[in-house]
Amino acid sequence: MKVVALIPARYGSTRFPGKPLALLRGKPMIQHVYECTRLVGGLAQVMVATDDERIAQTVRGFAGEVVMTRADHPTGTDRLAEVALKLDAEVIVNVQGDLPFFPPALVEDAVTALTRSPVAVMSTVKTPIYEWAEWHNPNVVKVVTDRDGYALYFSRSPIPFFRGQELRGKGQHEILGYRHIGLYVYRRDFLLTFTRLPPTRLETAEKLEQLRALECGYKITVSETDRPTVEVDTPEDLRRAEEVMP
Repeated sequence: MKVVALIPARYGSTRFPGKPLALLRGKPMIQHVYECTRLVGGLAQVMVATDDERIAQTVRGFAGEVVMTRADHPTGTDRLAEVALKLDAEVIVNVQGDLPFFPPALVEDAVTALTRSPVAVMSTVKTPIYEWAEWHNPNVVKVVTDRDGYALYFSRSPIPFFRGQELRGKGQHEILGYRHIGLYVYRRDFLLTFTRLPPTRLETAEKLEQLRALECGYKITVSETDRPTVEVDTPEDLRRAEEVMP
């Protein structure tokens, strides 16, 4: 299968305006994400999809490939669908612009999980949560899966709820749950279908797009990783990323 990775990037962000151009160790975030994605095996192409000329110029400046999109897309997924419509790839990888450094295997495993599944139309990734504060942070999205690794639900609340059990978050010896890492792999045909579906009740409540797929009966396979991956959603996250950056 031909696999293409797209990195949606916009300048205006509610929690962190200008995030793609924020400097991390002297290099813009979007460059870190692009260079990490280029290390992923099996990709036919890597492109940044943006509607902002400042971001486009930055990507061209480090010799990256960029495609301009319309400015009226409500989500990054809609932006990707515009680009995917013109591609002949069977699989589209959505690498979020808030993953400045991630192991290439993270994407490779997600692509493999999707292509090997007879029923899944998209895939994503989860990682264990050990810290109590992370478990209860609404900015950290949690996921629960069935025995076969298919997503049952995503939430900003701690899930599952352990009734009658006391969980204290005892460091690395106790898994409280699983954090959802914002990386998605789509079958191209489904991506085009997905963006035509109207927003659903659960999606609107949680502000989580992937719930639209679950509510409409589609299967999402979830691979697991224990490799540390930093997601940058706020300026505070950027400072933490500076501290742990390899």
